[in-house]
Amino acid sequence: MSTTQPIKDKEQLQEFKSYYKNVKKNPRNHMLIIIGLNSALRISDLLNLTFGDFYDFDKGRWKTHIVVKEKKTGKINRIYVNGEISKIINEYIDIIQKKADDWIFESHRSTPRPLSRYQAFRIVKEAADYVGLSPEVSCHSLRKTFGYYAWKQGTPPALLMNLYNHSTYQITKRYLCIDQDDKDSVYKKIDI
Repeated sequence: MSTTQPIKDKEQLQEFKSYYKNVKKNPRNHMLIIIGLNSALRISDLLNLTFGDFYDFDKGRWKTHIVVKEKKTGKINRIYVNGEISKIINEYIDIIQKKADDWIFESHRSTPRPLSRYQAFRIVKEAADYVGLSPEVSCHSLRKTFGYYAWKQGTPPALLMNLYNHSTYQITKRYLCIDQDDKDSVYKKIDI
């Protein structure tokens, strides 16, 4: 059985992130990957984001946090709009032409609706295949990649559990996909 994996190789991650910017030149798909990697949202929650989640149309300013009621858990998640998310939105979005209930990741079909999960999967897989990532890369890899790099940068697993809204520490540990290379790096650093 194949398990979704995070993108651990930094060079491949950079190529993956830039595929829809530099190769395919598709702003919507580029935003999907960047916001997915930086928000740790499940794909079902990511696809339902609207411009009103990011921009306060009454006050005429960008929000510092997005608030999402998670589809799977029903829990409220408040997510800081970090520099990468802010940068990508400012690069591609002309807010003047948008309404609060317009989807960020709108389908190109005639009836306004968000991208389907299947289409999001195809977008992620195309970028992953282009850079030679394993077949275990999927939309959920965006969420897992966030956790893997947060953990590598020293974020305590208990805090990651809270960020992910996981009910148990065991679930969060599985998300981190710690393998032998990660274990070896600990031993290499220790010289007592």
